[in-house]
Amino acid sequence: MQTGFGAFLPVFLATHGWSHAQIGYVLSLAIIAALVTQIPGGAIIDALPYKRAAAGLALATVSLAAIAIGAHPTDAVVFVADIVQGVAASLLGPIIAAITLALVGHSALGERFGNNVRYAALGSVDAAAAMGLIGSYSHRAILFGAAVMRAAPTRSAHAALVPRRHRTRRPPTLWKLLHDRRLLIFVAAMSLFQLGNAALLPIATNGWSRLLGARTDLVVAAAIMLPQGLAALISPWFGRLAENYGRRLVLLLGFAVLPLRALFFAVEGNPYLEAAWQGFDGITAAAFGVMIPLVIADITHRNGRFNLTMGLVGVLGALGAALGNSLAGVLADRFGTGITFGGLGIAGLAAFALVATLMPETRDPAHHQVEST
Repeated sequence: MQTGFGAFLPVFLATHGWSHAQIGYVLSLAIIAALVTQIPGGAIIDALPYKRAAAGLALATVSLAAIAIGAHPTDAVVFVADIVQGVAASLLGPIIAAITLALVGHSALGERFGNNVRYAALGSVDAAAAMGLIGSYSHRAILFGAAVMRAAPTRSAHAALVPRRHRTRRPPTLWKLLHDRRLLIFVAAMSLFQLGNAALLPIATNGWSRLLGARTDLVVAAAIMLPQGLAALISPWFGRLAENYGRRLVLLLGFAVLPLRALFFAVEGNPYLEAAWQGFDGITAAAFGVMIPLVIADITHRNGRFNLTMGLVGVLGALGAALGNSLAGVLADRFGTGITFGGLGIAGLAAFALVATLMPETRDPAHHQVEST
């Protein structure tokens, strides 16, 4: 469903006379709306006893937004519908993570999150291929196709899933959560990573367009599909690795790729080789797709606030990405892409060093053993 609101929505709006500025404005508003609602939305999800009903409501909202834009692509309808779907889509990730936690328990989360990432990646690849084919006949049909794609007992002792009437302690406030050293280090590392990672491919593709002309779209498509394919292949294995050997190992694998990619982009000017090297971003996608909800589940295991913490990490990571895009654009205009890639790589190296030197292991063998028995 969300693939229809990705790269395809701007194409649809452009065919209806929207300018680049208008399209950029509406997409930015959706991102801002999602950021503003992530933390309070996470708190609301934590308090809701019926997570599946919340997922159904979010899916229905995204579906209705797609239908509204496809049927009436006027300014007011598109702005409101895109903002609404941005908010609903931003809550789906935490809701799915919470349902996963309820279904399989804490001790099996690693591999299950790995499978979630696998199917998300395969869904993105399949949807992109299908919508690309549909779009060759009708851009409007892509949004209607996104809309129709919409068409368990709790097994965990995680504090976030204990019914309110059975809780023996009040969940911590956001302020108290921020006193957890593990969370602070994790959030700082993720923000640094996003600062370096978000702008890497956009800066590279700007150079590709000047060198390749009409062939740029094919190279960009390959640069997107290669990491998704790799993520689908290795995500479950990363989940098992995290359960057997701990979280830090998988985190370090994910963080290590960015400075290496940035270094390669800085010294290599061949678009085809850069697109191939971009495929290794699948290691990062697999590692973080598994580890972000898994580490947060570890941190919040005793006190709860799983979805609130997911929202916090998402917001601060997105702010890092926004800052990175702005800084990278300024650096590229003033000093060229080589210096820019170097600066982005330094941010990634700082994130890696932070995890390697300060981030403690969050996996607690004791509660895994308790749940497995």
